[in-house]
Amino acid sequence: MRIAVTGGTGFVGTHLVEALRKAGHDARLLVRSRNAVAALEARGVEVVPGSLEDDAALGRLAEGADLLFHVAGLVAGRSKADFLAVNRDGAASVARAARAAGVRRLVLVSSLAVTGPTTPGRPRDETAVPSPVTLYGWSKLAGEQAVRAAGVAWTIVRPSAVYGPGDRQFLRLFRAARLGVLPLLGDGCQQLSLVHAKDLAEALVTVGASATAEGRVYHAAHPAVVTQRELVQAIGRSTGRRVRCLTVPAPAVRGILAAAGLAARLLGGATLLSSDKAPELLAPAWTCSSEALRRDTGWTARIGLAEGLADTAQAYRRAGWL
Repeated sequence: MRIAVTGGTGFVGTHLVEALRKAGHDARLLVRSRNAVAALEARGVEVVPGSLEDDAALGRLAEGADLLFHVAGLVAGRSKADFLAVNRDGAASVARAARAAGVRRLVLVSSLAVTGPTTPGRPRDETAVPSPVTLYGWSKLAGEQAVRAAGVAWTIVRPSAVYGPGDRQFLRLFRAARLGVLPLLGDGCQQLSLVHAKDLAEALVTVGASATAEGRVYHAAHPAVVTQRELVQAIGRSTGRRVRCLTVPAPAVRGILAAAGLAARLLGGATLLSSDKAPELLAPAWTCSSEALRRDTGWTARIGLAEGLADTAQAYRRAGWL
């Protein structure tokens, strides 16, 4: 198939492009960075220079494509407007381009942040009413709504927390583990669903090839649920260190987030850490069921936590990040 991808040079997008190649597909990538454009073209990758704000570039990206994977998004912003400009308006622009070009289907990579948190022992499925608790989550929900309203065939995938080679968010935890101390937010009992980026990429390729997946929303996560404490201890083991867990009480977490957000505003930068993140970081559980995706497509996450973290740590070392 002829495949178009936004966000193909990012963390998840890089794994998706690799999975598409393994499945025998070439991908045309929308790329903003001039340096990245030159490097990819030198490797023979088909590239469309441009951004989500460039309707002409989106038209060239979508032209002749059977499938368009919209992976690009904003995870750290300075304001609600910043998040909406990328995660809502960008998704709407991509969907319009896909419809105009006659793309068979648009696959939108959304987030479990749209579904929202839950209580321990009760993973949420896709029938739950969306309950975002952050600006990021609300903006991704707005992006989903924009795609649904665009008149193009679609599939929406909401991954749980994603980790793996190339991820810079989990990198912070790996670096802290190397020092022997890792923080636990609240009581450390928060339950989490996770998915390795390679498994997520296979899920995306699978739904793109499945006629049954059209018009459906899916969660994508490994079936095993871990607590925050179990996760940080496993990260320590993957780095060869026995880590000491430092508990940070909820009031202290809120204070730290408020201070970080204020500092970012004063410096005029974007940050993942702000008061807006407190309901997410202190929620009792972020867990979901991927049963619908397994039932409709046969996909199941295969990479367990120990294997996935070891793979991630090894990749960080090869890249000189750890």
